[in-house]
Amino acid sequence: MSGLSRGTRRLFLASCVAASALAVVGLRGWAARAVNAPAANAPGDDPPADVDFRRDVEYGRLGDETLRLDLSLPKGATGRLPAIVVIHGGAWRAGSLRQLDELTWHLAEQGFVAATVGYRFCPQHHFPAQVQDVKCAVRYLRAHAEELHIDAAHMGAVGFSAGAHLALMLGVMDAKDGLDDSGGSPGVSSKVQAVVSYFGPTDLELPATDETRPLLVDFLGGTLEEARDAYHRASPVNYVDGGDAPMLLFQGTNDPLVPPVHATRMADAMQAAGVAGRVELLVGAGHGDWTREEFARTSAAMLAFFREHLGLPAAAATDARPVFEGPPR
Repeated sequence: MSGLSRGTRRLFLASCVAASALAVVGLRGWAARAVNAPAANAPGDDPPADVDFRRDVEYGRLGDETLRLDLSLPKGATGRLPAIVVIHGGAWRAGSLRQLDELTWHLAEQGFVAATVGYRFCPQHHFPAQVQDVKCAVRYLRAHAEELHIDAAHMGAVGFSAGAHLALMLGVMDAKDGLDDSGGSPGVSSKVQAVVSYFGPTDLELPATDETRPLLVDFLGGTLEEARDAYHRASPVNYVDGGDAPMLLFQGTNDPLVPPVHATRMADAMQAAGVAGRVELLVGAGHGDWTREEFARTSAAMLAFFREHLGLPAAAATDARPVFEGPPR
């Protein structure tokens, strides 16, 4: 697959750009736009011939509620391959795992096993439901590593906006921190070994803007004054220690929803704990409304970062090609 189809750009933007619409059309309109984003790939957007694509894999169950993921593997995979969990955005309240199917296809073509994960939404389900769900997804993949050709010691996560927050939690939370208590696959580690964050919040105790405050209330069950413990427990920056996964954070300096202080606070915590990685500030960029060139450059950096830290064998890796080209012009 050379470059990206228009469908890929559409699906990616439905996940990462929807949050920026909040500042323009308000919470009600933004949520509707996110919910109404494409729930499946458009006609003709079929998996590449060299990808084994499995839709609606049940990874956990909570009462009558089923948790599902879409899975992509290199066709004819043998041995064990590093795996990447892909997490969509939508302010913890909207979006669809379908929006990032094509990203998992491309990652599979690059030699990874990749899964895009669905999770419960707020305000029906407050924190920690979303974190519990993505942790359950990692446990499922690790528990089924042999049949899925996964190298259980080399798993990563990439997310966008709220999905980036969840990916960061997978990289910094240890068994002692809890939240591995629901959905299934008990007794299996949910920690990943590399994380890439696209404009994800890291410290939810920072002052919120008028646009983000209602989103946090729905996610955490109250205001900062009413639910301070939840805000603290839901902030990835508060879990960073020397055993954490290397992290790569992409952050716009003009982001109205996730100000750049979130990324710099995480960089300070990583430095203090000796955690590998880096923060890239995109000067003037907002919340996902980036140029095609910025998406292409950061996607190549994402692939290189995962190859470096997840140990993708050189023989399995093809030449770097852009995963994202940004919005259609």
